[in-house]
Amino acid sequence: MNLGIIGCGAIGTDLALAADKIKEIEKIYLYDIKENASKDLCKKITKSEVKKVKDFLPLVDVVFEGASQKAVKDYAEEVLNAGKNLIIMSVGSLFKDSFRKKLQNKAREKKCKIYIPSGAICGIDGILSASIGGIDEVTLVTTKPPESFGKNYSIRTVLFKGNAKDAVKKFPTNINVAASLSLAGMGFNLTQVQIVADPVVSRISHKILAHGKFGRLRVELENMPNPNNPGSSYMASLSAIATLKKIIDPIQIGI
Repeated sequence: MNLGIIGCGAIGTDLALAADKIKEIEKIYLYDIKENASKDLCKKITKSEVKKVKDFLPLVDVVFEGASQKAVKDYAEEVLNAGKNLIIMSVGSLFKDSFRKKLQNKAREKKCKIYIPSGAICGIDGILSASIGGIDEVTLVTTKPPESFGKNYSIRTVLFKGNAKDAVKKFPTNINVAASLSLAGMGFNLTQVQIVADPVVSRISHKILAHGKFGRLRVELENMPNPNNPGSSYMASLSAIATLKKIIDPIQIGI
C-alpha cells in the first residue's frame, strides 16, 4: 500500500514516522504548502518522497489530510474523484451540509471511503451506538492551557459557549473534536460546546456529557499536548495512526 500525506506538521510527522515502520506500506509521499516542511520530514523517513498532490494521487491508495480546513476544501474532492480513500483530521471543514454531502456522494460514486479518526477524544463509538436509539443532548467541554490558543490568560476564561457549528468556525485549529462528536451524534447545530482557557492546567482535557434512550454517558480524557504543537493533543496523532492501521488490519475492532 502507498500513502500520501497532505500536511507535514505535528500530526502529519507523527503519522509519517509511524507509517515508515508499517511493513504493508511501501511508499510514503509527502506534501506541505511549506516546501521546507515536507523536505525536512522526508529526510527522517526511509521510504518517502516529496511530491505535489496531483502528482502522487495516481500512485497512492490512501491519502491522509493533516493540514487545515482549507486543505480539505482544496483537495478532498480531487482525492475522492481519483478513487482514493481519504483520512480527514481537519473535521471542522465538514460543518457545511452541502460540502459534506458532496464528498459523501463522490465517495459513493467512486467506491472509496472517508475515514474520520476519533481524534483527541474517547467515547465516539458510544455516541455512534447511542445515536441509533436517540440522543437527547450532547455537550463537549474542552479545557486547554492558554498557550494552546497562543494567548496569555491569567485566570480561567470561557472563550466560547454555543453550538459546534459556530465553534469550529471560530476555532478551526483547536476544536476538531467537536466536529467529530457532531458527526457521530446529533449534528453541528445541536451539539453544545464550551471552550475554556485555564492557566492552572498543563494538560488538554475533553469532557463529553450525553443522555438519551440509551442511558447516560460521561467521558473525560486528559491529554498531553503534542510536543511539536501545544495546540494539539498527542492523542490526536495516536488516533490518526490507529485509523491507518485499522484500514490495513483485517481484524476490525469497535464499530
